[in-house]
Parts: sequence; C-alpha cells; structure tokens
Amino acid sequence: MRMRGSRQSRAKFLARTPRFLVAALALANVMPVLTHAQSDGLRPFTVVGDAVPDSLTGAKGDAARGRAIVADRQVGLCLLCHSGPFPQERFQGNLAPDLAGAGSRWSEAQLRLRIIDASRFNPDTIMPPYYRVDGLNHVSVSFRNRPILSAEQIEDVVAFLATLRD
Repeated sequence: MRMRGSRQSRAKFLARTPRFLVAALALANVMPVLTHAQSDGLRPFTVVGDAVPDSLTGAKGDAARGRAIVADRQVGLCLLCHSGPFPQERFQGNLAPDLAGAGSRWSEAQLRLRIIDASRFNPDTIMPPYYRVDGLNHVSVSFRNRPILSAEQIEDVVAFLATLRD
C-alpha cells in the first residue's frame, strides 16, 4: 500500500488504523497469489520456491487427457514451442525445452508452477501463463479474463508430463 504525504501523516494513519487492518494490508502485499486468485475466480494456490505443491483441484489429473491437451495445437498450444515424444505430430517446436523426460527433470509441483505461470521463476520466459488473467498484454478477446487452461486441465497436463521419464 502506498501512502501519500509526510512521515508524520503516515504515522498518524498507522496510529488511527486498527492493528489487524495494518496486518491485513501487509499480508496482502506478501501473499498476492492467494488474494488475487480468489478475486479473479481462479482457484487459490500457494507458490513455495519454484513450485506449487498442492493440486489446484485437490485431486490428481488424468494423464491420458493431459496428453491430448499437450498434443492439441488448438487447446494446449504446447507443440508450437516444445517438441516431445509425439512421433505422429509433425512440425513440433524448437523454441522451448523438449518435453521428453520432463517428469525426470521436474517434480509435479515444479511442473505445475511452470504451467500456471513460468514468469514467476523466469521473468524472461516466452511461455504464456496458462492460469493467470491479470497483467497480460495483447490478449485475444476470446481469452480475456479467463485462463488458457482450467484448473482441471492444468492437473491433467501435470499428470501427463510427470509420466515422461528418461
């Protein structure tokens, strides 16, 4: 929270404001994921380091559905940038890491954050945030105010990628 005015006016504000409100305002600045996700209709999640340890849905996803999402250029869009163990898919991308072995390189929790919003650990990533709706530029009308993938689809993709082991 940004307050205008002198230090004296800030001190007066803090003196007049109940301590629980000051604590709540400070907490809102420390935990933007939880407050933001709830206000946008997205399911809340907690980032711990470079991972989101808990499932967005409270359940494991379905790997078969996840494979279909990854391979579908209209839904997951993954193969536009990534290549992977999909011999039947032509013209796979080469801009991002190969998905083969993804389950060996990253845990499910790390995969989950990379799909939700890879910019949380790599601000220079070209990967779009699949489960974020704020702070985005040049968003297609069809995707405004809604994530690219639902929480269930995120969990399905995580389940599939976790099966890709060397």
